[in-house]
Parts: sequence; structure tokens; C-alpha cells
Amino acid sequence: MKNLHKLAVQFHSLDVFRMIIGHNDVNLNLLNTLYETEIYSKGESIFVDTKDTTVIDELERLFDILIKIADKHIQITERDIIYIAKLAKDRHEDEIFDIYINRHLITKTLNGRPIYAKTINQKHYLKAIETNDLIFSIGPAGTGKTYVAVIQAVSKLRSGEIKKIILTRPAVEAGEKLGFLPGDLKEKIDPYLRPLYDALYEVLGVTQTEELIEKGVIEIAPLAYMRGRTLENAYVILDEAQNTTTNQMKLFLTRLGFRSKMIVTGDITQIDLPRKDQSGLIQATNLLKNISGISIIQFDRIDVIRHPLVQKVLKEYENYENKYYKFL
Repeated sequence: MKNLHKLAVQFHSLDVFRMIIGHNDVNLNLLNTLYETEIYSKGESIFVDTKDTTVIDELERLFDILIKIADKHIQITERDIIYIAKLAKDRHEDEIFDIYINRHLITKTLNGRPIYAKTINQKHYLKAIETNDLIFSIGPAGTGKTYVAVIQAVSKLRSGEIKKIILTRPAVEAGEKLGFLPGDLKEKIDPYLRPLYDALYEVLGVTQTEELIEKGVIEIAPLAYMRGRTLENAYVILDEAQNTTTNQMKLFLTRLGFRSKMIVTGDITQIDLPRKDQSGLIQATNLLKNISGISIIQFDRIDVIRHPLVQKVLKEYENYENKYYKFL
């Protein structure tokens, strides 16, 4: 026998109702998965099949939050449902409204679509970039570490605040022995820099990106090519920094020039260095964590804004690794 409960929520319009449940009830189906129960709509009412009064309370609180967001004509996507549900469960309503109603506009895409900070930590990340010259962002794949840094750099380039963007990463898979690979420098390193290109293309388009690269306004190079340089009046982004050695990280950090910012991103759970080599990212954050002017932003699994299965995959790997290292 079903334990049906009608949620005590009031939708202010049919448009708001449709926005929240999603096309063909896609958002309700997602909530079914998140709460492991049956949630469905009838008319403009929401019903849940559960004996757990805690779930009913959580869902009523969640729908009240979603209604307030939808009332502001803010589009709600599947990834928003996942993130808001997690925050609502821990009663972080103020943070939710700060992200979704008091939104932080970073820039706009080539076709005019606004790009906003999507999570609390992304907002903290952007504030850190504004107030510090050296920023480390650490966390799992899908949290927007690299994307936000590149988009913010493009925004500053557009406004004339900086003159150059420099994007780099260690080509660990090629051992940085790029001379043995076919093609010119660009062809050799492009496979390792694809995430950086993707972010540039979204905001600038392919044509303008390539033009700026040809003019040297945007420079994309392997980490080894930073030696001997002082990087001034630029945004310098080091991606996949967990794969730097101690010497490589020291080389990079000491290139910082005046009127420049350095943003170092990495995931310390995905280190591809030989076991004997210490990650330069781990060492640098331990050494520099108490220095004024340096900010370290730590992203968590909740910040993953990719497909919901990515969060579940990360969770299972974390559980496995915790058990594995416990017995070593």
C-alpha cells in the first residue's frame, strides 16, 4: 500500500511549476534518484510516496527554495537541482540564494549567454582571484577550477585590465620530451591543453581565439617554456599542477611579475608522476599556505557540476581509497 503525502508547497504560477518539475518531469525524476523514493506531480501538486517524515520535510523545504528561485525567472537545470538539493539538506538556504539570486556574472559567451558562478566555492574562488595575486585551486574533476580561471581571464582581457593570457600545463604523458612528437609546437601540445581551448572557444569563438593566439595576446605553451621569463601584466594559469615536480613548481611560481596574477589548478587525487617524485602542488600549498597575498581554494565533491553519475563515481573511489590506504 502506498504512503502518499501531498507536499505543502504553493506554486505561484503554472510557468513556475513547469520550470521546477522540468520538461517531461525530468527534474522530478532526478529527485526520485536523489531521494530514493517516488515523487510525482498531479495537476499543480507534488506527491511523495514515503513513510519517512524527514524526507517530506526536506522536500517541502527544497521546493520552497526552488519556487523562490523560479519566481525570479531564473532557469533551473538538472545540475542546479542536484546542487540545491544537497545544500538544502544541510539547511544552507542563505548560500543558495547568494548563488542563484544574488548571482555573480563573470562574462558572456560569444552568443551573449551570461556565465555565472555556479557554486559557493566558485564564488569564493572568483573573490580570491580579485583580491590575491597567487591562487591555488584544488579539487576533483568537474568543479570548474580551470574553466572559471580561463573565463575570468578572458573577462579581464576584454575590459583591458590585462594585456595577455598565458595558459600552461605539464605534459606529463609526453614526459615533456616534445621534440620527439611530430608537428610544430602547437600541434605537439594541443592534446594536453584541450580543456583550456574549450573554455576559450565558448567565450571568444574559434576565429577570435586563433587570432589572439597568432598575435601573442593569448599564449599557450608547455610548462618547460616558462624558464627564464618574467610574466608581467598577465593572467597566468597553470593547469594540472598536481603533475608538476618540486623544481617545475618553483620555476613557475618565481615567474610572477608586477600587475599579474597566477592561478594554479590541480586535482591531488590524480597524480601521474612517478612514485618517487613528490607533487609540486602538494608541496607548494603546504609551504605557502600562511603567506599573505596567496589564497588556497579547496573544492569538494559537492562542487562537481557534471553528470550526477560523476559524483557517485568519485564517492565510490574515495571510499575505496580510504579503505585501501587504511590497511597499508
